[in-house]
Amino acid sequence: MQTRTSASFRPNARRLFAAIVLGASLTVSACAGKGNVRDTAYVARDVESLYAAAKGRLDRGQPKVAAALFDEVERQHPYSPWARRAQLMSAFSYYVAADYNKAIESAQRFLSIHPGNKDAPYAYYLIAISYYEQISDITRDQKVTEQTRTALQELIRRYPATEYASDAKLKLDLVEDHLAGKEMEIGRWYERSGNWLAAQIRFQNVVENFQTTSHAPEALYRLVETSLALGVPKEAVKNAAVLGANYPGSEWYQKAYELVQRRAPGVTAG
Repeated sequence: MQTRTSASFRPNARRLFAAIVLGASLTVSACAGKGNVRDTAYVARDVESLYAAAKGRLDRGQPKVAAALFDEVERQHPYSPWARRAQLMSAFSYYVAADYNKAIESAQRFLSIHPGNKDAPYAYYLIAISYYEQISDITRDQKVTEQTRTALQELIRRYPATEYASDAKLKLDLVEDHLAGKEMEIGRWYERSGNWLAAQIRFQNVVENFQTTSHAPEALYRLVETSLALGVPKEAVKNAAVLGANYPGSEWYQKAYELVQRRAPGVTAG
């Protein structure tokens, strides 16, 4: 599986975030023209001007400064209705700035304070997409990929009818394919090393837990190989049969069929 860059993930995320950003723009439009506001996070000011300054920085492509100013809205005016919106806009600004850990932290804080808020699905989506942006090549540790999977599943479970969940389902397919690819890479390494049992465990995991991914046919074929290497031809024939039933036209079934005919002629799966 090829390495995916964050740029390839962002279009859908930005489109889904547009609604909340537009709402914020409409909210501050009436106060955005109130004089020249000094965009400094350490000067006490009224909540409308401070929020407008933060939004202005975001609009001008300065998301890190915007995030600090949105944080200042909450710090200076914690009981204002603006503070709740500022928490989400802070998380979004950190996301735009590619500071994904802070985006996750801000969104999680919003959910801890406002768990039943109407914008909660957005916050869950922001958490998931911030993990998603950090997925690394399958040659590296996949802890973040696992976190992404968990976050996407949580969003889908909680808000299945939302547009956020629809996008999350598409991304979950990619994430699971990525995790399956990692399992296959490790399994192939064990197989090349002659560690047949360890390899088999990895391939079996793909078949059982990632059966809808593109790696499932090869995983079944590798189970045929490792079963033969371990001296259990019936298991090899059984896996070849499953491969043939589910992927009859694949190259992996053809290879498995030829391998079984050569190494275990006359053996049945029964």
